[in-house]
Amino acid sequence: MPELLCTDLDRTLLPNGEQAESPNARAMLASLIERAGMRLAYVSGRDIGLMQQAIDEYQLPMPDFAITDVGSMIYQRSDDGYQPLAAWVSYLQAGWPEQNADWLARELGDFAQLELQEPARQKPFKLSYQVSPAAELTNELGILKQRLASVPYAVNVVSSIDETADQGLVDLLPANAGKRAAIDFLVMELHLKADKVFFSGDSGNDLDVLASPYPAVVVKNALPEVVQQAKRLSKHQNVEQQLWVAQGDESLGLNGNYSAGIIEGLLHFYPQLRRWLTVEQRAE
Repeated sequence: MPELLCTDLDRTLLPNGEQAESPNARAMLASLIERAGMRLAYVSGRDIGLMQQAIDEYQLPMPDFAITDVGSMIYQRSDDGYQPLAAWVSYLQAGWPEQNADWLARELGDFAQLELQEPARQKPFKLSYQVSPAAELTNELGILKQRLASVPYAVNVVSSIDETADQGLVDLLPANAGKRAAIDFLVMELHLKADKVFFSGDSGNDLDVLASPYPAVVVKNALPEVVQQAKRLSKHQNVEQQLWVAQGDESLGLNGNYSAGIIEGLLHFYPQLRRWLTVEQRAE
């Protein structure tokens, strides 16, 4: 049985892409998490405020942990709200000067097409850029990486595509940050084994977790190139058996998109969970 469910939000748990959501899939997933006693972690590019907005708007279960800002912050929920995980902050500060990203923006200078995202998206451990159209991302990444070669600190470059806005997104983090790094840190803090941790995602910034020792599902509505990259990387890492690509489960009336894909992945790796999905639940 999984003890910790980690999931991306936008276009993974949140049905805010172009594809249709299975009716009742979010409610089924929430009930499954509660009945199985899983702890829940949201893993997102959103900051903590935007994450809470999504929770309210889509009536999501409250998470036990929030990994935000593309894996550059970890919060634990308490009676007083969300508190930063102090051990994680200390861990990142050692390799990130001045504890903010302004220095990196100054080092890199201006780009012809790559633009800084709005100030609210810039965080102490994250510098974020965007480019439109998304087809320009590959070329701009090449230029960015050339400039990063002269920066005296190691930087993790995380890229993805927002297909709904036709934008390429780039986040620059400390070398020891990112979604996979943050989940690894949390798993270590909770003293969990890899097979007790489940992950679901859909985009480029999820790839390092999709191709990891953790059982993972890429939801059906993911871009085809993300699916192919996830398959290729998981094979290269010799963890292809830990990746499931959602296709839909007709027996449960699930189309594989968003929450339906998460449920499908859970049932693939942990078939004993199926007993919680009763006929009464499916009819709700």
